[in-house]
Amino acid sequence: MQSIQIVVIGAGETGTPLLRQLLDAPFVQLRGVADLDLNQPGIALARERGVHVTTNFMELVDHTVDIVIDVSGSHLVREVLRSNMVDTDNTHTLIVHEAIALLMLSLSAGRLVHSKHGTLEYM
Repeated sequence: MQSIQIVVIGAGETGTPLLRQLLDAPFVQLRGVADLDLNQPGIALARERGVHVTTNFMELVDHTVDIVIDVSGSHLVREVLRSNMVDTDNTHTLIVHEAIALLMLSLSAGRLVHSKHGTLEYM
């Protein structure tokens, strides 16, 4: 079975439950998790499962990653990701916005899951 190569940016309140699901999915290869705070619960979870962790999200992004899930809540992170995709001509990797991640978590939970990041405009 071919796996989906995924990177997660953000390992806090939104990222951690998402990481649990991704780590348990046999068809997902979690290539790395990034967060500025390496004490976040999602970082501990990733480390327990042998997944590479870093504070520098850009070291995880390349043309072989299928999906980057951005649950950082940072407009700057989204801007840097998009600029990098254009600058490197990366037409393969998809960037998943936090609103989509919240939708996926909500569907799994059977209830609406909220983010601590407030407004999730796609800028």
